[in-house]
Amino acid sequence: MNDDLILKKVVNNIVETTEKVQQTPKQDLENFKRILPTLVDKGIDNINLSMFDEQTKRNLLNVLGDEYMRRGKLNEAVKAFILVGNQPKLVAIGEDYEKVGLFSNAVDCYKMAGSQDKLMKVGKKCLDEGKIGDAIKAFKALNNMEMLVKVGDFCIEKNKWDYAIEVFGAIKNSAKLCELGDHCLKDGQIGYASKAYELANDKDRLNALGDHCLKQGLFSAALKAYRQASNEMMIQFIKENFENQSGF
Repeated sequence: MNDDLILKKVVNNIVETTEKVQQTPKQDLENFKRILPTLVDKGIDNINLSMFDEQTKRNLLNVLGDEYMRRGKLNEAVKAFILVGNQPKLVAIGEDYEKVGLFSNAVDCYKMAGSQDKLMKVGKKCLDEGKIGDAIKAFKALNNMEMLVKVGDFCIEKNKWDYAIEVFGAIKNSAKLCELGDHCLKDGQIGYASKAYELANDKDRLNALGDHCLKQGLFSAALKAYRQASNEMMIQFIKENFENQSGF
């Protein structure tokens, strides 16, 4: 589910009011239902309800959302329910997405509904099923550092360097980034090691990486590492002695 114009209209607190809502006049609702198929086909972004009062608009948007759900147009239903802050319906759509394996969309719905319980459950489910990107997304939405570290450790164990760097970089865990870089270097993944050390801002490890690359004749990689470490002496050394091989 992409962030689009309709999502920018979402109020910060999705559901805060507990006041008893007034019902839309029965005749207005019946008239609205008669043209419902036409409105549904237009799409929620193209429907103008500005002539109605706020409570009537809320009720009509709920009707539209229900119809979109019935037709399986879940993205449109989400837009309608976001505008009225219908938390239970957003959770229900998230569950529908989850049933068909669209976990990223499910996470979006649970996040907009403010359902921490659902986010935790889907995050753990994604981790168990190896859907690492979706698990990361869920735990990021929860801002749950403990679970993110758990995901990162799992990624290191499974040599999923991209995801591990994403996790530990996002939570700015320098110790884990250095551990990750060490694993990458041992595995011969120079690029990932360089990225991990850079995010950790560990100049000692970057210099050691530069030395390792220099010994291996990887002059471009060595030069990059020394630059990340701001090691002007070694940068100059490579420029003076290996200009043709370093590719700068």
